[in-house]
Amino acid sequence: MFVVEALLRIVGGLCLFLYGIKIMSDGIQQTAGDRMQRTLNFMTGNRIIAVVTGAVVTMLVQSSSAVSVMVVSFVNAGLLSLTQSIGVIMGANIGTTVTAWIVSLVGFEIKISSLALPAVGIGFFVSVSKWKYRSLGEVFMGFGFVFLGLQFLTDALPQISAESLGFIQNLSSLGFASIILALLLSVGVTLLMHSSAAMITLIITLAYGGVINFEISATMILGANIGTTIDAIMAAIGAKTAAKRTALVHVLFNVVGSLIALVFLRPLLFLVDFITPGPSVTPTGEAGGLSIATHLAMFHTVFNVLCTVLFLPFTKQFAALVTLLIKDRGQDGKPEERQPYRLEYRSAIHSTTPEFNIIRAEKEIRDMAGLASSMYARFSEALGIFRDPANGAKATAALVAGMREKEEIADEMREELTRFLMECTRRQLSYQSDRNVYYLMRIIADLEDMTDDCYSISLMLERSVKKDLLFKEKEIDALSPYITLVEEFLAFVREHLGSPLAAEQSAYAEDLESRIDKYRDKLRKMGRKRIEAGENVKTELLFIDLVRRIEKLGDICYNISEALSCMR
Repeated sequence: MFVVEALLRIVGGLCLFLYGIKIMSDGIQQTAGDRMQRTLNFMTGNRIIAVVTGAVVTMLVQSSSAVSVMVVSFVNAGLLSLTQSIGVIMGANIGTTVTAWIVSLVGFEIKISSLALPAVGIGFFVSVSKWKYRSLGEVFMGFGFVFLGLQFLTDALPQISAESLGFIQNLSSLGFASIILALLLSVGVTLLMHSSAAMITLIITLAYGGVINFEISATMILGANIGTTIDAIMAAIGAKTAAKRTALVHVLFNVVGSLIALVFLRPLLFLVDFITPGPSVTPTGEAGGLSIATHLAMFHTVFNVLCTVLFLPFTKQFAALVTLLIKDRGQDGKPEERQPYRLEYRSAIHSTTPEFNIIRAEKEIRDMAGLASSMYARFSEALGIFRDPANGAKATAALVAGMREKEEIADEMREELTRFLMECTRRQLSYQSDRNVYYLMRIIADLEDMTDDCYSISLMLERSVKKDLLFKEKEIDALSPYITLVEEFLAFVREHLGSPLAAEQSAYAEDLESRIDKYRDKLRKMGRKRIEAGENVKTELLFIDLVRRIEKLGDICYNISEALSCMR
């Protein structure tokens, strides 16, 4: 009965540690808003910067699984390329070693658990306050729960007799089979816990208590490194080909690296012993103690750094290999039917915070803006019909058909994106993220209105050709700079979607709006004068209506720029 109680304390302590890591990670990400996710999105082709960024973000978030899931989903959304993602994944493996160092240097030597309960109390009151950065409370609570869980683990292990843990200690006496069994056991437990940090903490705690020796502990750390790839695999389920390739990169990097380390385990352990102060065993030759904890933290760090140094020069070859292993869909040359637009919300098993999903939505909104831009450009080209009306009917029919299809896609995008963002608001968002969602939904509605107007303009052009109401060269030439102004405004808006406008950029948007309004008044006046001069009234009214519709597109661009100015 006593053993069962102690085992339950170990399980409870481990779960408390896991919960602390989770809410501390969530709190850090919510406090930073979407800045850390944007940092991943700000990758360049420089593989060194990608590694450093992956390491730094993982150190802050305290979860390589969270970062790997973000990377897979960013590749799926087209925010990162496959080559860029490889460096970030390597860096994430280095960043996750911080947990082992915290546990080995702080968790056993310093009685920090005495600060845990005050941290939980302070964190609770901060989290329920109306302070702008109340998510910092979760960081404090997570910190407290992590060290409370660690304290439960270290207190419970010595209470279990050696006989009770004999099945674990016997692993060391089976020769090479013990290495394989330890690796498989660690992989399995990590897959179940979905956290290599928790598994490594448990391994270090067992080693500190003298339950397992240095060699078995190091082997189990390699197993945890393999098991942590499960989250990236799950994030890639149902995703695009590029995301599946990224998940495969994560799996291959961790599995191949761990197997190579297993082959050279003894030399690797000798290297760790050489560069780490103190022996990996007690003076009596037994396992356990603070020294083995620091040795294991160093082993985890050396292993991940060496793997990165080994694989980083072959990033392009790595990308080529996974591209060869996972083929593109539809490579048989047959045209694929258009599928309805879908944007599924990633549940908690795939993402750590709702802010991450907002980044995905912003990418889709930029695609929606690109759709609106393509429709407007198509309309601009279609004005050439009036210069050569011989094939006008056929050309306008093709124009309307193309515009109709794109407008239907825009309708689907608005519906799905709005539903997606509403799902985000049902989760715990930071104050600024919640505010940004409101403006994003405004922008989505504006973009959909723009596609409606472009489609309406194409119908108007089709009617004008059918009724032989054709503009003259002078009128088309007068429209050209006006159309270009709106095109410039639309390009400006599309370029700045996803980032707040600075003061000078807002001023530029106001200037564009003012210039469009002045040009509208000039063109309207020209149309009225032509009516007074006896020109075809229906044609001139059509001209004035077209001017009004184009000006409305400029108004929509200005509305979007105002929304961007309000976002932070």
